Amino acid sequence: MQHLHELATLFDPATVALLVEPGVQPGWIDELARQLGDANVQARRLTPDEALACAAQADWGGGEEEAASKGCDLALIAVDAAREAQALRAAAALRARNAVLLSPHATPEHSAELAAIARESRIRLLGPATMGFVRPARRLDAGRMGTIPPAGNVALVSQSGVLGAAVLDWAGDSTIGFSLAVSLGAEIDVDVAQVLDFLASDAATRAVVVYLEAVRDSRSFMSALRALATVKPVVVLKGGRDHAARPGARTHSGAIVAGDAVYTAALRRAGVVQVRLFTQLFTAVRYLASRNWPIGKRLAVISNGNGPAVLAADQAFFQGIRLSPLTAPTQRRLGDALPGVEIVNPLNLGVAADADAYAAAIESIAYDPECDAMLAMMTPYAGVPVDAITDRVATIGRTLVKPLFACWLGDSSTRALRGRLDAAGIPVYRTPEAAVDAFSTVATFYQNQMLLQQVPTSLSEMEPPDLGAARRVVDDALAAGREVLTELESKTLLAAFHVPVNRTVLARDADEAVALAAQVGYPVAMKISSADVAHKSDVGGVVLSVRNATEVRRQFAAIVEAVRAARPDARTDGVTLQPMRSGRHGRELYVGVFRDRLFGPVIAFGNGGTRVEVVRDTTLEFPPLNSFLARSMIARTRVAQTLGEFRGAPAIDVEALVRVLVRVSEMVCELPQIAEMDINPIIADGAGVVAVDGRILIDRETPRAWSPGDAPAGPRYGHMAIMPYPAHMVGERALRDGRWYTIRPIRAEDGERLQRFVRGLSEQSRYFRFISALTELTPRMLVRYTQIDYDRELALVATIGPDDAQAEGGDETIIGVVRYLLNPDRETCEFAIAIADRFHGQGLGTTLMQAIIDAARAKGLKRIEGFVLAINAPMIGLMRALGFRIETDLDDPSLKRVWRSID
Repeated sequence: MQHLHELATLFDPATVALLVEPGVQPGWIDELARQLGDANVQARRLTPDEALACAAQADWGGGEEEAASKGCDLALIAVDAAREAQALRAAAALRARNAVLLSPHATPEHSAELAAIARESRIRLLGPATMGFVRPARRLDAGRMGTIPPAGNVALVSQSGVLGAAVLDWAGDSTIGFSLAVSLGAEIDVDVAQVLDFLASDAATRAVVVYLEAVRDSRSFMSALRALATVKPVVVLKGGRDHAARPGARTHSGAIVAGDAVYTAALRRAGVVQVRLFTQLFTAVRYLASRNWPIGKRLAVISNGNGPAVLAADQAFFQGIRLSPLTAPTQRRLGDALPGVEIVNPLNLGVAADADAYAAAIESIAYDPECDAMLAMMTPYAGVPVDAITDRVATIGRTLVKPLFACWLGDSSTRALRGRLDAAGIPVYRTPEAAVDAFSTVATFYQNQMLLQQVPTSLSEMEPPDLGAARRVVDDALAAGREVLTELESKTLLAAFHVPVNRTVLARDADEAVALAAQVGYPVAMKISSADVAHKSDVGGVVLSVRNATEVRRQFAAIVEAVRAARPDARTDGVTLQPMRSGRHGRELYVGVFRDRLFGPVIAFGNGGTRVEVVRDTTLEFPPLNSFLARSMIARTRVAQTLGEFRGAPAIDVEALVRVLVRVSEMVCELPQIAEMDINPIIADGAGVVAVDGRILIDRETPRAWSPGDAPAGPRYGHMAIMPYPAHMVGERALRDGRWYTIRPIRAEDGERLQRFVRGLSEQSRYFRFISALTELTPRMLVRYTQIDYDRELALVATIGPDDAQAEGGDETIIGVVRYLLNPDRETCEFAIAIADRFHGQGLGTTLMQAIIDAARAKGLKRIEGFVLAINAPMIGLMRALGFRIETDLDDPSLKRVWRSID
């Protein structure tokens, strides 16, 4: 796509202009100029005035006609802040495509001026307040991040230039090599999301490390991060962690969640690994960049001493790693091969362990189905054949399917040995804690990748909710000038989405309370009804297990009096009555929603009841949810351990709880006006779940959701950080021969169907689509094209069903694909299309193009564009018929650039 090419010229420039102050320069600028001279680029050092003069003479690049005509790829600007605007205009005069502002700081006003100049000049701008970047493989130092680190396959993206430089210096003594290291600076143009976009397609990068402090646009950040994590492992160290709850919260959901917990939920759902310590960054990424990843948290430990094994076991306990017992067949194999060794996990081979002992242990455990990975540890005390053990483990490691990593304890005496293991592709560490921590991180990575692959719809396949009734509740409350729903209104809203609620009635005086209690049935719970009281128990507004009419009358008066004393300003409607939930085995749980300022709505689940803010056993997830994500939420909490058979209590109906979480997700997706929600407690037992209390806050400033006949007030689901699967785009169409086909957004499980489609294209059709001679998609391309984030791109497939005569293998068959990808301005997009050869002439191309244009229009995009080979006459004819303008591409005359405005 076009924007990736733009960042490619930023990070892989052929021509560089270094714009500096006239006169004496700091020593680092002289060093920068020297290193540019050593890099594989055409570089020149100029003052801004000299640059303007060279531009006027078309002679900036040393008189080379081609360079003068095309301008320079990159301008490195190292001047005082007062001269940055002049220097940036000089870069524009040189026709620079990109610029890096190496200033130490930037005010908002100055940054806005620089951003305006860059936009006007069509310059991609990194900085200001950046330390620049380095491309070690090219020996390119485009900043002041220190000595160029070793080349490798790990990219570093840092929102702190100083910390980024420190990371490079620290990693210099490790076996980590870098493909790119970039300091983002103020991010007034090129931001963290766009750099992540670039790295997703950067062939030199296999894993990415990010130091993150904050993001400005959660939707673009989550979209870019999810797209990158789909194809490459990402490790994030989050700085500026805030553990304080939000001030002014009016529900438990708002009060118990800190900003750091939201970032943690975002990173987890994006499929990346979050580490907490600086030293964990590269222990994790070293393992992730290796060829094998574990699929679970069961580890087998092998050691030649008890102490290291104990330390590894301790760290495993702290990290939630299970040292699972070895199976009986494994025990027999080990017993035969290692006489005199106690066959347990951890496995202590003893001080006499040699290369054969290590080989027998590793090869035996490699086939144990109860083990996900192995950790081999070696302590080099006197008499240990360290060279033989190292070489044998390295040889075995190359043949294993099961992940193996190593801990060769010590420093100088084992450094060379660790290098041999690393060269064999075995991640190796110096301490047991670091090794186990790395395993835990990678196991978590796999679990998070499973979350990333989930693409739920906004509405599940369960019974549809009564959206009309739900919206009337919201509209009526707003019309009455209220943003806090009463308990009755909240439960009506929940019931519209089929969340089980107990019967609740409102009594406005004591006599009515007595009459209603008789109808509801004793015992009853009595609660104050007031939109102004957030936590009823705190003001004496709740009484449970009221058993007769006399007590109802007395408690009604007591509740009203207590609330008036505690909150004399609170408006009250009366007292609600509801039957007590029977059964002594019910667990009190909590489900909530709150709206994060940056990431939008977030769903919370955990232990419930009056102590929810004290216990703080809560996990977060972003909507939309499906049953897999809901189960993952439940499993992450401590209270999950009590939901099965527990201390004589039967297991709860977990499926009913899962359904409630999915229903709450539906509410959040379809009712964007929900600002906060508490269902606390929700009581769960073997018979099901029921919400016994509910409180919902709505926001009058948020536009209501789309509904048939409404004019869109913004992008559909624009209030959410993660787009649901756009099920509303699924539709049926007819070919010209009368056969029906389906148009729908692509899904992750379409990988094999898409591969069959590409293989089935003629050589010419594949060349027209990919402008290359590929015969099939690589595994990475398949992932990239099917596991997409629907906010940043859209792929629509046309399919015929398995009953069609031309379907392949009795499966749904793809017969056409069209997609768009947003450009960096997020106002325009680039498209691509391919149609199965046997369906040419059926009007399929026209229909798919109209569908993708309609989708781009609904998203609010202003223009759609693409590139077509000049020899592809049918495609050019289709573009002309659809109103596209057709121009010859200036950089490649064999291509036609086609574009049209989207009205």
